[in-house]
Amino acid sequence: MRDALYHLERSKPATLQAQIREILMAAIAAGQLLPGEPVPSTRAMARRLGVSRNTVTLAYQSLVAEGFLAARERSGFYVDAQAVDGMAGRPEQVPHATGGAVEGGAIDWRSRLVRPMGAQRFIQRPGDWQRFPWPFIYGQVDHAIFPIAEWRDCVRQAMGKRWLDAWTVDRYTEDDPLLLEEIARRLLPRRGIAAQPEQILITMGAQNGLYLIASLMVGRDTRVVVENPGYPDLRNMLTMRCGRVDGAAVDAGGMVVEPAVRGANLVFCTPSHQSPTTVTMPLARRKALLAAARAHDFIVVEDDYEFETNYMGTPLPALKSLDEDGRVIHVGSLSKSLMPGLRLGYVVADERLIGELRALRRLMLRHPPGNNQRAAAIFMANGHYDVLVRRIHRVYRERWQVMARALAEHLPGWFHSPGFGGSSYWITGPEGLDSGRLCERAMAEGVLIEPGMPFHFDPEEGRRRFRLGFSSIPAERISEGIRRLRGVIDRME
Repeated sequence: MRDALYHLERSKPATLQAQIREILMAAIAAGQLLPGEPVPSTRAMARRLGVSRNTVTLAYQSLVAEGFLAARERSGFYVDAQAVDGMAGRPEQVPHATGGAVEGGAIDWRSRLVRPMGAQRFIQRPGDWQRFPWPFIYGQVDHAIFPIAEWRDCVRQAMGKRWLDAWTVDRYTEDDPLLLEEIARRLLPRRGIAAQPEQILITMGAQNGLYLIASLMVGRDTRVVVENPGYPDLRNMLTMRCGRVDGAAVDAGGMVVEPAVRGANLVFCTPSHQSPTTVTMPLARRKALLAAARAHDFIVVEDDYEFETNYMGTPLPALKSLDEDGRVIHVGSLSKSLMPGLRLGYVVADERLIGELRALRRLMLRHPPGNNQRAAAIFMANGHYDVLVRRIHRVYRERWQVMARALAEHLPGWFHSPGFGGSSYWITGPEGLDSGRLCERAMAEGVLIEPGMPFHFDPEEGRRRFRLGFSSIPAERISEGIRRLRGVIDRME
């Protein structure tokens, strides 16, 4: 309130005293002034508004009389402790907020939008999901696994004088050279990819990378193929840009290549762990996809989703590592291994395409925050990232096995255990199961699940399906959560 900007309209029929009352009452109603907080002194308010101190004093005294302010001798005026309750009892006396605000119905914003976004189907979860005892949701991390002390030390180093220029200067289109080096030297070789720093772009997570690619390469007449079921936000961002987004079926080997890809310009896929079914594309099909890309002249965008969570042996090589024609754009993320809130990912592609993506990114956000980039680079360089990945591997493997046993006991026949791991299970219930209704009922019991409808082009195809993630729930709570979920299902029948 001390620094808020207020002004009086001297042409208004309301007196200056009445307008001052409205200013303060609106500030209290909006929560800008809380019960017990001081209001500006009469002298300061008079100077700020360009009126006499007498006018302000009279306005304050009237608010004291009405119970909105309290006067303290030799101290000034304060918001009365019961002011908000008093407003609730007399809503007709509360003025609308000032400062240029308009009523919600004054402008039809939807009619002014080039592309309304309200009709999108996407994964929803409660913002307070952490308070639920059994959060079987995907993509969140268990804070108990993450090495907080090591990360804090890396952040402290990044903020020191030695690397001050890493995050205080505007790099325009450039990324942190140390992070590019660590990705090229430490992460990509594990996927069989050899790349130079100029072939890598740092993004605000994998989704930002996918959006940049879609913005640069997808137009109204572009034919795009994505997995069905698949990642809802990818489908949403593509349908914003073109009218030819087709779905390719998914089986036990991931995306079915033929005949869906014929005539495509761009094909998006998640070969490491298909989203959401978690199946892994075998080597033969990866080669078939690349052969089809060459034969039909399309580009493949590989979202290297969850490659770290492989519990059954050495991960298969990335599509990009098998690419002899430069047709594969590789998209990776640090969200599942570091933390989702850090928002760091990367794109690996031909240097010319990276240059174009870099120029486009400049128009959107210049570059991801330099302090985050440098802290992540130090974290990798010091070996903490490797230790974390091994820890995630060990913990998730245990949870993967515990959940498999719990599902076999309580939901037998509803799932196929992912062949190479992952951090979730894709469940298919019997005909007639409504996973949307199940989600609501289970939430009331403290169990969070993700209904399958948003993942499918046709929501009805996903009606009886749902996803159970285990990255954010301790192993000892999994069995009880699945048992309670089974109880909810039984009561629905």
